[in-house]
Amino acid sequence: MFNEIPTITSAQNPLVKKVRQLHQTKGRREQGQLLLEGTHLIEVALQQEKALNYCCFTPDWQQKNLELCQQLIEQVPHCTLVNSDVLQKMASTVNPDGVLATLSTANFWRSPPSRPRLGLVLERLQDPGNLGTILRTAAAAGVDGVWLSGDCADCESPKVLRASAGSALILPQAKVANLAQQLTDFKNQDIQLIATAPTAQQTFWEIDFHQPTVLLFGSEGQGLSSELLNLASLQVTIPQSPQVESLNVAIAVGVVLYEAQRQQWD
Repeated sequence: MFNEIPTITSAQNPLVKKVRQLHQTKGRREQGQLLLEGTHLIEVALQQEKALNYCCFTPDWQQKNLELCQQLIEQVPHCTLVNSDVLQKMASTVNPDGVLATLSTANFWRSPPSRPRLGLVLERLQDPGNLGTILRTAAAAGVDGVWLSGDCADCESPKVLRASAGSALILPQAKVANLAQQLTDFKNQDIQLIATAPTAQQTFWEIDFHQPTVLLFGSEGQGLSSELLNLASLQVTIPQSPQVESLNVAIAVGVVLYEAQRQQWD
């Protein structure tokens, strides 16, 4: 079976160019594909029964991952053997571990539930590393879904996918054109909306998270817009030393999420 795999030895091959285009938002939109890099992301994709379209791997990776390689050959329509130099050209990482694959963007997104027990809204988050870390933390904390403003970092980007450690493939999420309307829909279902704000009088420790809750977090520099703050049921702050100006948004999300998880899972 392994001997039947086509081989690419030239970085000028058209497939190399197509995969490299997936590093950028424009290329992903034009092709309707995103790039999964590394063994762990591909394992998660297969566990989640995501239908991969292309897969490329080196002979060394193949020999070290015979069982996974066989699974890819059986399930992925187009598998290709490449040398390490070609894979390096395809990858967005400095030191790729020997395998990458493409996934249709239509198979990436999972719609969140209309009435979450615990949800997360993110507005204008620009840093891919922070967004990926937040998705990873949200999945670990049992969040039902994530709603993102259209100007957030691209969840389909390789940086977000890597930072999420595969959680972006697991967690239901949606890009929303009108977050204010989405929050209004939540309020009409008696879901409390908790916004973080440095000037808030209450701490997050004082909030009753036993009821259905959606947490709101804004951009690293500006926080939440006044429109979303005004829609919140309550505004809370995270106590911190006066010597520190602010928390990293990914850390802030984790702190509040795990308090909500502690109460809801109690």
